[in-house]
Amino acid sequence: MTAFIPPASVLAVMAHPDDAELWAGGTLALCANAGADVTIAVPRHPEPRAGEAAAGAAMLGAGLHQINEPIAAAMRELLLDTRPEVVLTHPLRDAHPDHRRIAEALLEALPEVVIATGHPRRIYTTDTYNSLTLDGPVPAHTTVDITTTWATKQRALATHASQPVTEHFGPMAETLARLWGARIGVTHAENFIPLPVLGRLPAAPFL
Repeated sequence: MTAFIPPASVLAVMAHPDDAELWAGGTLALCANAGADVTIAVPRHPEPRAGEAAAGAAMLGAGLHQINEPIAAAMRELLLDTRPEVVLTHPLRDAHPDHRRIAEALLEALPEVVIATGHPRRIYTTDTYNSLTLDGPVPAHTTVDITTTWATKQRALATHASQPVTEHFGPMAETLARLWGARIGVTHAENFIPLPVLGRLPAAPFL
């Protein structure tokens, strides 16, 4: 297992207010604890979800950006403004259509932004429901030990009281974190898959 080296800045672009907590909460908290500039971006939602999104982001030590329509144009402006070192988003072949749309909108905005600014330098997709995409299981790649931030991830996920956290999302998050953790010999972990940035993949095995 490679030691975790946090990037200077991370932008998590997700479809729903609880997605960042569910799929990357432990890693985002690790980055924030190490002094990284962490932002969660989700499409604008009505209350109570907007308030839950703000509470969950704050619990992880992240800022919150609510994306307006049209999503691809708003994504372009966000990337130009923040110039993150690392971006996290959903799998391109996620089973949830909202997840696919957000990932595709991000990819649509990327080439022009990367050419203009050189950022983001690395892009990763997250885990998904029971680690199954439309193309099959999520492969192991960049697996991050979140044992020290697991409790923070749980508390952040619990802020989404309007969602079935206790009945569904919480138990699934625990199962996935333990399975990824077992692969690298730790208690809890999260897994990420790199995407090419203008034909380049990350050379290092960490975010």
